[in-house]
Amino acid sequence: MARYTGPKTKIARRFGEPIFGPDKILAKRNFPPGQHGVNRRKKSSEYGIQLNEKQKAKYTYGVLERQFRNLFEKASATKGITGEVLLQLLETRLDNVVYRLGIAPTRAAARQLVSHCHIVVDGEVVNIPSYSIKPGQVVGVRERSKSLEVIENSLTGFNHSKYAWLEWDGSSLSGKFLHLPERADIPENIKEQLIVELYSK
Repeated sequence: MARYTGPKTKIARRFGEPIFGPDKILAKRNFPPGQHGVNRRKKSSEYGIQLNEKQKAKYTYGVLERQFRNLFEKASATKGITGEVLLQLLETRLDNVVYRLGIAPTRAAARQLVSHCHIVVDGEVVNIPSYSIKPGQVVGVRERSKSLEVIENSLTGFNHSKYAWLEWDGSSLSGKFLHLPERADIPENIKEQLIVELYSK
């Protein structure tokens, strides 16, 4: 399965949430896409609800099924609440950290910046979006990439104080990953317990 590159509004309307960021069309059409979207009944079965939550998490973080499954298995083997650990693992992905630091306007844009070698970790170029950031590591913009318009536009007016687990240094365009975020600090509207129940069947 390839990474989803289709219409993002269509996916956002399916879940009824702006999972890819602010969406003007979703604000006007907050119902599933399609000819019968307005009157279509949502799945109400337990399995359907759990599957829907997993799909929402995958689309939100831009992770494929195999990657997501591997992360869940890693979370299951880690000490702590499995659902919370799963979200923490998703938050430590390099593309997500770049997005949280405001270097990119979306996770998709962050993934592209990482893949095109514009991002450094502890001073070394890393081009793997799924690279896991550890507490204490510093994520920044490569020196020759600091003048990129997409980065400058994204950083303009960005509130760097809204994520307590990240510390931003505007002079060097870099941020330090201080610690793993608590569940209450992760803003995504994901019911992780439903995902745990789905994989536990």
